[in-house]
Amino acid sequence: MRFVPVVFIAMTCVAAAEPAYKFSYAYPAQARAIPPLRAWLEADKARGRTKFAAEAMAAQREAKKDGFPYHPYDADMTWQVVTDTPRFLSLSRLSWAYTGGAHGNSGYDSLLWDKATRMRRQPADVFADPKALYASVRKSFCDLLDRERSKRRGEPVVRGKSMFDDCIDPAQEVLILGSSGGGRINRIGFLIAPYNAGSYAEGTYEVTLPVTPAILARVKPQYRGAFAVGR
Repeated sequence: MRFVPVVFIAMTCVAAAEPAYKFSYAYPAQARAIPPLRAWLEADKARGRTKFAAEAMAAQREAKKDGFPYHPYDADMTWQVVTDTPRFLSLSRLSWAYTGGAHGNSGYDSLLWDKATRMRRQPADVFADPKALYASVRKSFCDLLDRERSKRRGEPVVRGKSMFDDCIDPAQEVLILGSSGGGRINRIGFLIAPYNAGSYAEGTYEVTLPVTPAILARVKPQYRGAFAVGR
């Protein structure tokens, strides 16, 4: 699923009085142009910074108390446009955080802005029965994931061989909605963080599936006009 190129409005919070951490948060201009969505993103930024600062400063105090060197915490949260259709602005967020240890860790989130109702939703909210949706795409999801894992590993994936060879539950991954042309939603995607489907060295995975007639039938009636069967 290809992201729409955007210009980011980035805000970095690094205070001289708070050397325990760095925190940055960015979101695209399309989101900034929607006042209620911008307000939610700004509140999300404030919540994230407050929580991360408290954790970092507590770790700094603990390190000083125990006589250990402290390595400053670092976090970055970046929202990107997945697609911008007449009905929906679909966003995904990549978060990365270093809290000590050998390396940082990343994770995903997503949201859907409904332009018709001016409400923020989760992508799964547009489906009448999300559990049935996940069950119906599981085979295709697993097959595509195995194909990508095999490419990265240089050998076929044999399910059951190890913990990183089994398929994973798509319901536990981050769902995003996309469009190949920006008109209607005709793709669904799953963003998979490190360790969920493979080792840290394998990085993140993304599985993209076309909207099929079966998937389209699971969309709630009030949203169905904003969807189309994909290829």
